[in-house]
Amino acid sequence: MSAVLKPSGPSTDDEATSELDALVDACELEAYPGEVMERRIARGDFAPEGKRVVVVNPRGTPPPIRRRPMAVRPASLTGKTIYFVDVRFMNGKSFLAEIQKVFAERFPGIRTELRQKRGGYTEDDPALWKEIEEQGALLVMAIGHCSTCAPAVAVHCMNMEDRGVPTAPLVTTAFTDLVKAVTYKAGMPGLRFTFVPHPVGSKPPEVLRDYVLGNDPMTSTPVMEEIVTALTGALTADESATGTLERPVPRLLGADTDDELQDMFTQARWSDGLPVVLPTEARVAEMLKATHRRPDEVIGKMRPTDTQEDWQYTVEQVAANAVMSGARPAYFPVILALAASEVTAIHSSTSSFAAMVVVNGPIRGELGMNSGVGALGPFNHANSTIGRAYCLLSRNLGGGAVPGMTYLGSQGNPLNYSSICFAENQERSPWEPFHVQKGFRKDESVVSIFRGRTFSHLLEVRAQTWREQLINLVSGFTPTPRTNLTLLVEPLAARTLKDREGFDTKEKLQQWFHVNATLPYKTYWDYQLVINYVEPQARKGVEPFASYLAQPEDSAVPRFADPKAIAVVVVGGEKNAYWYGTDFGYLKSVRVDDWR
Repeated sequence: MSAVLKPSGPSTDDEATSELDALVDACELEAYPGEVMERRIARGDFAPEGKRVVVVNPRGTPPPIRRRPMAVRPASLTGKTIYFVDVRFMNGKSFLAEIQKVFAERFPGIRTELRQKRGGYTEDDPALWKEIEEQGALLVMAIGHCSTCAPAVAVHCMNMEDRGVPTAPLVTTAFTDLVKAVTYKAGMPGLRFTFVPHPVGSKPPEVLRDYVLGNDPMTSTPVMEEIVTALTGALTADESATGTLERPVPRLLGADTDDELQDMFTQARWSDGLPVVLPTEARVAEMLKATHRRPDEVIGKMRPTDTQEDWQYTVEQVAANAVMSGARPAYFPVILALAASEVTAIHSSTSSFAAMVVVNGPIRGELGMNSGVGALGPFNHANSTIGRAYCLLSRNLGGGAVPGMTYLGSQGNPLNYSSICFAENQERSPWEPFHVQKGFRKDESVVSIFRGRTFSHLLEVRAQTWREQLINLVSGFTPTPRTNLTLLVEPLAARTLKDREGFDTKEKLQQWFHVNATLPYKTYWDYQLVINYVEPQARKGVEPFASYLAQPEDSAVPRFADPKAIAVVVVGGEKNAYWYGTDFGYLKSVRVDDWR
């Protein structure tokens, strides 16, 4: 797709129009990925009239796009002030320092300021923005270097353009499609990016200077020339455009054969790459019988990450995805509850996240869900299809899962096929159910959502070395204080922890990990993600991070700041006391009974 996403800059009106057409094509691929399929649908090849097989469109509805004109550019840099603003990710400040040096060498008459914005890369900095605006300055911002900070750079720059400040956002070549899609959907498709080699992180100053003095790999234009032109080139008609672009989604689609529709769903990436049950009107209508909600009721919005746009969806659109997964109508209230959570199962992050779904309450038995032997594997129809439906609806209703644009998992995660979906083994647990811990009654049916990446396996709870074992269980997780922890405890192991080691409540086990799982002070504060997420909170006095920062450098810091954020779920068939620690973190619980 990169071939059609020519980085923008000043150009003729004809070039701008051609570029916008390419952007529209590329960004509409998010709705209909696969260029051939997108064009066939746009031509009406899959209009339902006269077709033998008609299906309900499983796609959610993207919002209209409001065009936002860019800031008027000065004719030159003479007498201007340029702010170089680091968004606090990777090596951005060092990179900008090299750019600042080159500007000082080539334009001795201009004034420059190198600043690091406050907080994490997505956090607003009104005081700095106001200062730049009042100075009548220009803005160079870096560095877009991940699936969330690259869009953050784009969003900050678009907001400054709205305030009349010309900008030159810098992003690495790993995220070209992503930021172009973000700016298209945000109404400023012509935002003038300069792309630089990836990665910038960990590169020494001499390499960064070579990047500055080299060419944009996407355009072969010198980086310095591109930055200057981004700040001073006159706007094209397209870059000054206003108005609204609607993006309607047809309710029904048709084809002559089932195979033709299966091919369409696969090419359009509406499926997970596996065959689906085609969502015919009859099948969708049967699914809808399992809820009292109206088919046209809008029940939520979803997005693949915070810097993407929300798509909204109806009960019927959720039902179409439930049918595609192979779920039975009886499962639909659980699937609706997952959709109503507005939490995507396919979170767009280079970290390759996946989702985990835990079901509690009477509905587990009603649906025949598995909480025992093989509960975490593909051995139960309800577990498997509910999990798959959650992934499919996150893909189709939340505008996600297009690699390079709305899904940026560097390696991906096999759990994205159908999430992890299982019932807690309440009957064989020595502790209260998970949903009761979250404030629900035991007789309520509840679905809970978690997000994470990895599992760590533990063999039993050894009498002599259980403490070391429990610490080792989490030692392989990323060394950052934002690491989450969910323990998936086999009932035999749970009873050992209770009867032999005295953990008679889940809360006591959570507290044990909070106290005993620690990191060396330097490791805690050196890890790069901490700089973005936790250090700004600590310096603003947010507890407990402020107290952690004030500790001696030779001390240890709790890995898990809040014991209540540690989750314990009992699952398994009592064949052996083997169990898991995971870095999955609890996000949200939703009552299923509201969706029957």
